[in-house]
Amino acid sequence: MDDLDFSAKAPSPAQTAVAARSAVQATAQSPLYNPAVAYDFFRSTGSAETFKGGSPIFAENEKSGGLFSKSARMYLLYEGEVGLLVKNKFFGAVKKGDIFGELAVIAGLPRSATAIAKIDSKLISLDEKQFHAALRKKPEFALMLMGIMVTRLRQSIAKLGASSAGSGAASRGAALDGKMLAELAKLLGDEAISSAPAGKVIMSAGAVGALMYVVAAGRVAITVQDQVVERVIPGGLFGEMALVDRAARAATAVAEVDSRLIGIGRNAFLDLVRTNPAFGASLLKSIAERMQHLAAQLA
Repeated sequence: MDDLDFSAKAPSPAQTAVAARSAVQATAQSPLYNPAVAYDFFRSTGSAETFKGGSPIFAENEKSGGLFSKSARMYLLYEGEVGLLVKNKFFGAVKKGDIFGELAVIAGLPRSATAIAKIDSKLISLDEKQFHAALRKKPEFALMLMGIMVTRLRQSIAKLGASSAGSGAASRGAALDGKMLAELAKLLGDEAISSAPAGKVIMSAGAVGALMYVVAAGRVAITVQDQVVERVIPGGLFGEMALVDRAARAATAVAEVDSRLIGIGRNAFLDLVRTNPAFGASLLKSIAERMQHLAAQLA
């Protein structure tokens, strides 16, 4: 690993070409990313793969699951170079030490880019089972991956706020199932549970974020530049971005109806991610689905 060039910018297949182009810069911009840690994570359960120059790794619009389709895999490149194309047009390259293709594994999203080995390349790949097995061994890796994804998500939110391209709000729910919600409420205690009457502003864009929230009951609207981009329903969560990267809030959240929330401070959040792989995986999936929705609006 000592000879790897980690200055390269890391792309990832996102839901659209717009999101994919912003993803090219994500790994280099995330202060949480450590290529050596990523290498150890992938190597713990992953499979070594070699691709000849010109060979496809995955194809745009490719879906995983189903009787005749292969399972999705995410990759870490440790030798060679991989090119990414959208609609047969080159837009970026994966360099040594970069992760790519993770959204298909984390959230089952179709590929929105084609990945081709530009030269003979060596990779370590993880399918969904291998990813979760590695996460059980090294749950703290979820935080690093969140840092990469939050960087991309903030880029998409900034672009959405600067445009009028919104195509309507989606409902974000069920990141946590009923059992996990109950366990979380019990673990954090009554002091973590609060009520938000209809119309209450729960958090404001630009503010410092001390808490993330899980909706236990009710519905919360997420707005960017006064435009509702998402609605969070029971089991959904919001506000975690500020806990991951310590940056200001990117959006405003308002209770649309009387709601009940579970608030999670940063220390508790970090402890949950580091000790509870299922919680970390649920957060990653929620962020991935949000990326997909915002990318669709930008498109």
